[in-house]
Amino acid sequence: MSHPSHGGPGPHEPRLIAWELTRSCSLNCRHCRAAAERGPYEGELTLGEIKRVVDNVADRFNPIMILTGGEPLLRPDLLDIVRYTKSKGLRPVLATCGTLLTEKLARDVREAGVERISVSIDGPDAQSHDGFRGIPGAFEASMKGLEAARAAGLDFQINTTVTRLNMNDLEAILQLAISLGAAAFHPFLLVPTGRGKDLQEHLLDPEEYERILHRIYDLRDESPIPFKPTCAPHYYRVLRQQEAQAGRTVTPDTHGLDAMSKGCMGGLSFAFISHVGRIQICGFLEKEAGDLRENDYDFAAIWRESTLFNELRDPANYKGDCGACGYWRWCGGCRARAYAMTGDHLAEEPHCAYVPPKRRQKGAS
Repeated sequence: MSHPSHGGPGPHEPRLIAWELTRSCSLNCRHCRAAAERGPYEGELTLGEIKRVVDNVADRFNPIMILTGGEPLLRPDLLDIVRYTKSKGLRPVLATCGTLLTEKLARDVREAGVERISVSIDGPDAQSHDGFRGIPGAFEASMKGLEAARAAGLDFQINTTVTRLNMNDLEAILQLAISLGAAAFHPFLLVPTGRGKDLQEHLLDPEEYERILHRIYDLRDESPIPFKPTCAPHYYRVLRQQEAQAGRTVTPDTHGLDAMSKGCMGGLSFAFISHVGRIQICGFLEKEAGDLRENDYDFAAIWRESTLFNELRDPANYKGDCGACGYWRWCGGCRARAYAMTGDHLAEEPHCAYVPPKRRQKGAS
């Protein structure tokens, strides 16, 4: 989708903005970054405030707008938000639990302008998924929601948060996604924030992480649908290492978006807006880059001028192995995982097994 007034994107323009329209949620997921509950939550942005931010974004940028939560379907003015976002030339997509989706609502969402939804499925069956989601019947409700989306002609992708609890079910969940008619499958590697802090024992260690990323690389060619890991930036190192071993170069012609994607896009081409209008690197890193209410709803100014974002744009600021790594331009390490586990958003990725050559040489000397 093009926007006639913008031309090509600059070196640091937002291609994706995730917007937490509400923190209220009907589930009680074990890994929830927001520790979301039914709510209500005080101080959420109003429809009028949201429109001001959309105007500001659309005047300067052309990102995909990921409308998320909590559960965005709990927001009564959701369709108004979608219609307004679409009317300004932006592309709205919707991240939902799927449990509240009916065929009528799915049709309304599609007709309002949503091109695709994502629904999280964290196990291949009710026992595994419901245990993770914290609500009996969640799997069945999500399956009904996906059936409603399919009947309404609304494209959907399946997202999965990967931990030790379900790492061996990854292929089964992929096959489930394919059988359901999903347009894509996106496994997310757990970031231990919110309630996810209580899952430390189920967090993949660096070696397990590496094995999973190599398995994802192998499955990518076998999958009939796009298969893209998220919150797993060093996958883009693994991709290049594996292709180099096979004598291949990763280019846009040979690998499409995989060749142009950067692992951690926070502050580079991605931003997160919280339910109360605070802008962050991502939803997993609650370190504020700016407050929309305090900055006249000027997203563009915060994007350009934020000290936090500008720190991320300079490779000289990265520390440890990430600062020494030749794969930085494609990976960057997970800034949220670094912050959650060290308190420093510029620290090296704590769950990466790769040691850059110059760090190995330094250690040997």
